[in-house]
Amino acid sequence: MNVPMLNLKLQYAQVKDEVKRALDEVFESQQFILGPTVESFEKEIALYTNTPCAVGVSSGTDALLLSLMALGIGRDDLVITTPFTFFSTASSISRVGAIPLFCDIDPHTYIMDPDRLEETIASLGTEKRRRLKAVIPVHLYGQCADMESLAAIADRHQLRLIEDAAQALGAHYLQNGTAIKHHAGSRGDCGCFSFFPTKNLGACGEAGMVVTGDESLAEKLRSLRHHGCRSQHEQYYYDTIGINGRLDALQAAVLKVKLKHLDRWNTRRRSNADTYNRLFRERGLASPQDGPGGQATPLRLPREGKGNYHIYHQYVIRVRNRDGLKAFLDKRGIGCGIYYPVPVHLQPCYAYLGVKEGSLPESERASREVLALPIYPDLTRDQQEAVVNAVEDFYTGKS
Repeated sequence: MNVPMLNLKLQYAQVKDEVKRALDEVFESQQFILGPTVESFEKEIALYTNTPCAVGVSSGTDALLLSLMALGIGRDDLVITTPFTFFSTASSISRVGAIPLFCDIDPHTYIMDPDRLEETIASLGTEKRRRLKAVIPVHLYGQCADMESLAAIADRHQLRLIEDAAQALGAHYLQNGTAIKHHAGSRGDCGCFSFFPTKNLGACGEAGMVVTGDESLAEKLRSLRHHGCRSQHEQYYYDTIGINGRLDALQAAVLKVKLKHLDRWNTRRRSNADTYNRLFRERGLASPQDGPGGQATPLRLPREGKGNYHIYHQYVIRVRNRDGLKAFLDKRGIGCGIYYPVPVHLQPCYAYLGVKEGSLPESERASREVLALPIYPDLTRDQQEAVVNAVEDFYTGKS
């Protein structure tokens, strides 16, 4: 049985009529840039994430870029982030003229480790400490970072906190020891989302959003996404230099329709993850503690942090002989992907930073061992059985 990594056509079939009606309304209005459809979607995202302000932008990458710009981070400033992430987390830092510093990850969640963040800050000399301005944790694969610990560190060192929540809309966590729920993106100075078509909430092209609890910061973001224009209602007067980074109305219309279905889709992803976990354990391929690197089972399953609501943008296992397994699954017609094969600090374009291989061992090890399996909401039980069967066949030597 062929199992695709993702099948967006199945999702579209569920919402096609709604999407076409919403697009027709925009076409009838002929208001494509900003306007009431974008404003309505911004309000819905603010309500969904329980943040006072949401600003629609042109992509998740521009959400990060604009957040850095709005916070005044620029040339020769230092920003700490993780090297185990999509490239734009670091490249956005570079694009404002700042310099990324890298903090290693927790090996179980693949997310910035607060203890390692403290160590990274402590390792800086006086001059670099003076230049350090912000931290960007990444809510990787759909699970929130330990924001309470990270926020406390940022506050203690007077650093800005930008959440890269590109993969995590709908994820949330409970505040330490309480029943208070915080949504991904809602704890930092800015929370940045991507609506790339493959995301849990995907547009029909590029789109993004920044959420913030600071209205003055939201106003800066609105200006910067519109070339730095003084206001939407005061055209051609520029107090600063921004970018063309607006969310267009057609994308907002599609996203407004899909947002109504997001919680149901995320619930299905979680159910699929539970099914995988059970099937892999039943086959003896994984246990909660066992993992790669010479231990008893060939797989390590995803770990959901305490108090976390993981939305499984990706279902990622750690495996022995990852590249061999991927080649075997490809041959069987089983979709899979590597997110990410090279950590950012080892990318050729960042060689100038002088960060040597071996300096961030958990990120480097994860890049050699992680493999994402199909997890989309419409995945069937039979398809999941086929995936697990193929993985089992590889490790038991069946052709």
